[in-house]
Amino acid sequence: MTCYVAFLRAVNVGGKTLPMATLRDYAQALGLGNPRTLLQSGNLVFTADGTTVAKLEALLEARAEKRLGSKIECMVRSARELAAIIAKNPFPAEAKRDPAHLLVMVLKDKPGAAAVTALRAAIKGRETVAAAGRELYIVYPDGIGRSKLTVALIEKTLARRGTGRNWNTLLKLATLTEE
Repeated sequence: MTCYVAFLRAVNVGGKTLPMATLRDYAQALGLGNPRTLLQSGNLVFTADGTTVAKLEALLEARAEKRLGSKIECMVRSARELAAIIAKNPFPAEAKRDPAHLLVMVLKDKPGAAAVTALRAAIKGRETVAAAGRELYIVYPDGIGRSKLTVALIEKTLARRGTGRNWNTLLKLATLTEE
């Protein structure tokens, strides 16, 4: 059995609520093993065998509207991929100094180099970004809440959908995948 993390996009924000117990029940009904959640922001850890990340994303998304009452978008990574995301962090000093202001945006697919360059050009504040595979690492030195570098701007510029988690949450998810 392989352990995976599903990052659900836009869960429990903007009036779209999904109790984590409901999410765990949903995962179990889909045949996913040992479903666990972290926080209230749509982080699902589970096990599955003999499948791919793309198939798991499709499975979780396909029945969500009927079973959960709304469409959801998921970005799934294996425990091994999550460990690599953490290991490849291009901002280790920021991760130690201010982990709440280091965000990793997990994307549906890898953005092109030109799109990442365009995103860097669109930054109006002191934020810094680095792309690695299907992840975008973002340092928000002045905080995320007031930044002009929003998810909407990132998604529009990269032409990719994604969802962000701060460094502390990623580390907690990695710990859950080891249990």
